[in-house]
Amino acid sequence: MPAASVLPPLATSSPAVMRYGITVSMLLAAVGALLVTGAVVLAIGRRAERVTRRTSDPRPPEPGVSGSLVPFLVALGQALIDGGEPVSSVQQSLGRVAAVNGVPDAEAVVLATALFVTAPTLGTVQTAVAPAGTEQLRLEQMDALHRLVRSAERGQVRPADGLDELNRIRLLPPAFGPAVRVAGYTLLTTGLALVLRADWTGLWAAVLLGAGVGLLQLATDRAPARWQPFLPPACAFGVATAAFLLARLVPGTGVLAPLAAPLVTFLPGALLTTAAIELATGQMISGAGRLASGSMRLFLLALGMTSAAELVGAPASTVVGISAQPLPTWTTWIGVALFGTGIVLHHCARLASLGWLLLVLYIAYAGQVVGGFFLGGVVSAFVGAVLMTPVARLVARAANGPPAPVSVLPAFWLLVPGALGLLGVTKYLGADPLDALDTLLTTAATMVAVALGVLLGSEIRWAGHPAGQRKTR
Repeated sequence: MPAASVLPPLATSSPAVMRYGITVSMLLAAVGALLVTGAVVLAIGRRAERVTRRTSDPRPPEPGVSGSLVPFLVALGQALIDGGEPVSSVQQSLGRVAAVNGVPDAEAVVLATALFVTAPTLGTVQTAVAPAGTEQLRLEQMDALHRLVRSAERGQVRPADGLDELNRIRLLPPAFGPAVRVAGYTLLTTGLALVLRADWTGLWAAVLLGAGVGLLQLATDRAPARWQPFLPPACAFGVATAAFLLARLVPGTGVLAPLAAPLVTFLPGALLTTAAIELATGQMISGAGRLASGSMRLFLLALGMTSAAELVGAPASTVVGISAQPLPTWTTWIGVALFGTGIVLHHCARLASLGWLLLVLYIAYAGQVVGGFFLGGVVSAFVGAVLMTPVARLVARAANGPPAPVSVLPAFWLLVPGALGLLGVTKYLGADPLDALDTLLTTAATMVAVALGVLLGSEIRWAGHPAGQRKTR
């Protein structure tokens, strides 16, 4: 199976017609998408540069803010960690906020579950310690948070006002009601099933299962934290039972789409990729912790799936089953749009950010298709990540553009490194250790490829954007 499961299966056609399961027509469509979106991106860059020149100068530090600076840094660091930011980015943001408020000697030690902030203020040294990573922010909260971070880094927000804004962000109610959010989850499941090249039977199964999983997620949203670990294996068990039964009742139906698509937000692709980024940048403790957490999520999902396979009597290896008669390749491009729309509705992003988010998703997917045609599955994820990261940073400079982490997170889900890990763990639990080892190694390579792509993409600077100046953190 190719390294990124959004790519079609391998085929035996002539290399002139198909490479790595990607047809020439699909390649040409991807190149066209890159050209169109590239033109849009250049237009954004020229317009955003005029705004940047007017707003990039930080204000001088104001007197009397030092007393509330340390509590603000702690609360800000907690929120960034809850938003899934790599710890190196959190440290850099806290350092810039402290410096613009006249305390350049502030120190921050950031971990995935805690942070320590020390700052010499008012003739003394203040130290604060706080837990972190205990909540998960919605996209609308992440959007507001990163806008606050940008203002705070420029000295446009006093620490006391920043604390009030952080409390407001924490208490933001969901922008959409339960019915809209369930419909959004159904849409994103439908879109991913199309990207995974489902057939009609598998597509309808994914739609129904996605609606059920979305409804269960919202119903258990306020459940005590001690019950949350049971939700992934329970959903995996229900989805896998239905998918395996479908495969037995309707031979030839692909299992991958109705199995992976409804579970997409449980897949720890973003978590595993962030872990790889932190390990690559020397943040060993946080990187190892996130890697362990993501691996445990995979094992919980695999436990539910293998239990379903035992109940139904289907071998766990059928999880990789792909339809013999998938829908046309052009439907994958519709799937990306449905996926992005569903993300906005279910995770309560601003409606104004939908177009920008789709732009980043299409860049990531088109880049992955082009990379997959020429370089194969693992490197395709690298190409998609390299292209989407600078585009996400440039989009964040537009007037209504979402901050980069808001548009990058759905792209992580589209690249789906977590799905490959799930396949490998399931095969291992299903007594297929050799095949499982190969898939798990491919997963590790894909995570590293995405992480390196994000790191390289982060260093790309557009014309007029000074080197070393980061606007989206």
